[in-house]
Amino acid sequence: MTLTNVLIPTYVQMLKALSAWLDKAQTQFPDGEAEALLSGRLAPDMFPLSTQIRFACLQAQEGLFRLKGEVLPASIDVLLNEGRNADDHPGSIADAQARIDETVALVESADSDALDGDQERQIAHSLPTGMIFDFTAEQYARDWTLPQFYFHVMTAYAILRSGGVDLGKADYVAHMFAYLRPGTMPSQ
Repeated sequence: MTLTNVLIPTYVQMLKALSAWLDKAQTQFPDGEAEALLSGRLAPDMFPLSTQIRFACLQAQEGLFRLKGEVLPASIDVLLNEGRNADDHPGSIADAQARIDETVALVESADSDALDGDQERQIAHSLPTGMIFDFTAEQYARDWTLPQFYFHVMTAYAILRSGGVDLGKADYVAHMFAYLRPGTMPSQ
């Protein structure tokens, strides 16, 4: 299994699930109430939903560029700053959907072996706190980008669910239904 075969489908499947959850929120709640969910958070010291969405997109995009060995484009800083400033400017669900769509398009445009270069290549990852992590490409994929991506996607799911959006496990793993053996879906 290659990094491309693991990360690209994972990013796409989960970002599309996140988009579907936002669609459910808009369908379930009047516009103002759905938009208010973007400021929701699980705990006072956690980022709001609007940040979680942007940071999920950021992790997918940043992971793609770092693993391809490319310089991070300015769009990464835009996502990062939007996420950090989401308390004051949460944006709209349409804005969030646009960020998800941009990220899915970027990820889907990657070559079939885009992330499969030297898995021992060194990647230094700096945080705003001054901490620097040194990884191989494989370690970066396994221990940083994938867990960080899932953290933000799962936190978004939890914020939406705690905000009253009718979500369940099937919404979280909607991509699994492509593998369902015909005739085995339980009747309601």
